[in-house]
Amino acid sequence: MLAETTASVAANTMNKGDVLATARVAGIQAAKQAAMLLPMSHPVLVGNVYVNFVIADTHIDVEASVDTVDRTGVEMEALTAVTVAALTIYDMCKSTDRTMTIDAVALWEKSGGRSGTWRREEALRGDVDARSQR
Repeated sequence: MLAETTASVAANTMNKGDVLATARVAGIQAAKQAAMLLPMSHPVLVGNVYVNFVIADTHIDVEASVDTVDRTGVEMEALTAVTVAALTIYDMCKSTDRTMTIDAVALWEKSGGRSGTWRREEALRGDVDARSQR
């Protein structure tokens, strides 16, 4: 996104209101509705959902963490939370910046369940960071 847009989001001066607070709520709601949106996803009892943002000069990183005590993982809930939060940012900022893009949605870490812990290799994280700096 344009630097002016990022600055406006950070200063909470966008016309539609508090972008990050709205995106956080949207992401939390989306995580709880993932099974309704994704036909092959199992409904799971979602415990905690955290949606956080890192504001840089020309982009906003969106991160979600989802907890459950259910029988399966919550990767789809976390990815849905991130995607809907990013879409909410886009929706609230599009009147001033149509150049925005949403990219590099990825699972970074998963723990628990039958498959145990999984983490993305650091080399890939650097690739995503480089793309987000363009």
